[in-house]
Amino acid sequence: MKISIGNDHAGTSYKFRIIEYLNKRKFIIKNHGTDSELSVDYPDFVHPVVHDIINNSYNYGILICGSANGVAMTANKYSKIRAGICWNKDIVSLIRLHNNANILCIPARFTEIKDVLEMVDIFFATEFEGGRHQTRINKISSF
Repeated sequence: MKISIGNDHAGTSYKFRIIEYLNKRKFIIKNHGTDSELSVDYPDFVHPVVHDIINNSYNYGILICGSANGVAMTANKYSKIRAGICWNKDIVSLIRLHNNANILCIPARFTEIKDVLEMVDIFFATEFEGGRHQTRINKISSF
């Protein structure tokens, strides 16, 4: 599986842990995030991840910032993107089951890395249910 990942300064340490974790599982990772904890502008790291997903060059994305709100808002401006903010395992499961999310957004300042790694596993293991949920997804895009 191919994963595109991006982060701002608040998500750098989590990004490195997630990459290490996914590399052990033989995932292919593209790192668009900052490798520093110096302040940066999160949209600069979101757009490349989104383009990887839209262009079908990567299967899924992971975005990490302090609250995950900024990265999710930026990603969800694109019509083919469904980015969900997750801070626990139940929400991760639901964004895949019901929303067919293609980007997992992680709030680094409100989660523990051990929980995040479990959420990453759930995100990639959970299949979209389709059916009535697909009908709803079809109504999301405004253009």
